[in-house]
Amino acid sequence: MTDSYLKCLDTATLVADRSREIIRQGFRNHPEIEIKPDGSPVTPADLEVENIARNMILRDHPEHEFFGEETGHTGHSSEWLWVIDPIDGTRSYATGRPTFGTLIALLHQGVPVIGILDQPIMAERWIGVAGRKTTLNGRPCTASSVQEITRTRLSITSPDMFNDTQRVKVDALTGQCGFRSFGGDCYNYGLLASGHCELVCEASLKPYDYCALIPIVEGAGGAISDWHGNTLDINSCGEVLAAANPRLLEQGLLSLQ
Repeated sequence: MTDSYLKCLDTATLVADRSREIIRQGFRNHPEIEIKPDGSPVTPADLEVENIARNMILRDHPEHEFFGEETGHTGHSSEWLWVIDPIDGTRSYATGRPTFGTLIALLHQGVPVIGILDQPIMAERWIGVAGRKTTLNGRPCTASSVQEITRTRLSITSPDMFNDTQRVKVDALTGQCGFRSFGGDCYNYGLLASGHCELVCEASLKPYDYCALIPIVEGAGGAISDWHGNTLDINSCGEVLAAANPRLLEQGLLSLQ
């Protein structure tokens, strides 16, 4: 890992530490909830975490750009871009369920090279760095070794994220799997990286929903792409399939066609 990566990883870790403190203070404390124009909820913790993350990152790396769910882009000119979702799973946070997380990604020339998924209530933190093994709380973790799609556990955050056409495809995928479960948001990808499920299928995602998860999944031996097998990037359409290994990803993609 280069010195640049190490310095950025230090910053990302500090941001995750600070966000954990803020989110813990508000969890199950009846947070004020507002509904954004797109129909999704936002709480004061979302806004506070993102503002602090932006300030910390741009203070330490003024030459970098920042893209957050709540406040948008600072610009597109830098080869380094931080992509942040302060609380991925605000619905879960606002209803007292600890299945959300803070997502912190760093992209270099459009490729995610650092990803952090922090679950503050359960004190679980997955860290993925390009070329390195994914860790959970500092210990290496590995995705499931299941190779047959008929034995897989499929995780989906919500059926509401699919349109009618997508829902037909997801039902076809489900028919190939052992069983499916709903809920989880970004937490599902951490569980996949630790071997607790084999597939995660979602749609209607934004870059801040998936960029941090790419190095986490891949560093655990998994594979992740859009529904056509294309590499995910900042311009992807929002359809995401993650699998415990490349063979399962290939089988899952066939079911989605």
